[in-house]
Amino acid sequence: MREVFGEEFAGATGFLNSATFGLPSRRQSEALRAALSRWETGELQPTEFDAAVTNARAAFARLAGVPAESVTMGGSVSALLGLVAAAIPDNSRVATLAGEFTSVSAPFEAQAARGVTVTALLPGELEDRAGNFDIVAVSLVQSADGYVLDVGRLRNAIRHGQTRVVLDVTQAMGWMALDVAWADVVAGGSYKWLLAPRGAAWMAVQSTMAGELVPHAANWYSSETPWANTYALPALLARDGRRFDTSPAWFTLLGAGIAMPWLASLDASAVQQHCVGLANQVRNAIGVPPAESAILPLTVPNGETLLAAAGIRAAVRAGRVRVSFHVYNTVDDAEALIAALRR
Repeated sequence: MREVFGEEFAGATGFLNSATFGLPSRRQSEALRAALSRWETGELQPTEFDAAVTNARAAFARLAGVPAESVTMGGSVSALLGLVAAAIPDNSRVATLAGEFTSVSAPFEAQAARGVTVTALLPGELEDRAGNFDIVAVSLVQSADGYVLDVGRLRNAIRHGQTRVVLDVTQAMGWMALDVAWADVVAGGSYKWLLAPRGAAWMAVQSTMAGELVPHAANWYSSETPWANTYALPALLARDGRRFDTSPAWFTLLGAGIAMPWLASLDASAVQQHCVGLANQVRNAIGVPPAESAILPLTVPNGETLLAAAGIRAAVRAGRVRVSFHVYNTVDDAEALIAALRR
């Protein structure tokens, strides 16, 4: 059991796979087990999850540096970005990165019948050519290899135009100190670096763009007062980001309501320094230049098997072993990885 800023994590030793899914704290696990027990005995009350939704929404807003009123809760990033993609004008030109995670690019590709085109560009090329497109849909940190978008370069390229930027922060929020309030859309899933159970995602939309979106999944929970509008017609939708909410997945949101506020309470710059520092310790040991990413791809023959034998849990993405360091990892994990790679 490792203790990190007041939280305890049981499975952190050798766990270098937060880019796939994050670990729950003991406090979160105990709360989930208690809720499952109340469900089993019929004592569960649906309203007991409302506070978790509010707390998780506020935490996402704090981590992104945006107003909580702009934040929407959904079930997945792709579903939320689908609302954005459906709202962009016919014949829009969309740029993304080559090798981008499918959930970021596919919602826009699905609009091809309206003349929407999606062009995949290389790192650096995307940032420099962003101003030639109507929409840039891209991850702040790439899932496959941890590449960090050159935000300053991108913003410079679009400063005199009307290009809108849709940022996926799934592989950044939680370990990286963010400055993303300038983006038109900021979306992210919460089951990786935000340490929640799978099944919830969040999206902040600038007020200048929110009015263009249609709440295609409008429901009782997206109304101004959900429990008073379970049978409402008209639905009396909320006036802020909640109008695009989907009905919450109870246990997922219970976990998110614990994990995300805890992460939002930490010094984000210190967390980033810790995570990147561990990754760079490994980079230095294997002769790879330092980088500003907590995600490290490794080209190692039989790498997954090699690391598993050393008690290290990682993933294989785009043909390479992918390791990722989070707040609950330590120098011991980095040294264990280095030792395994030297065998």
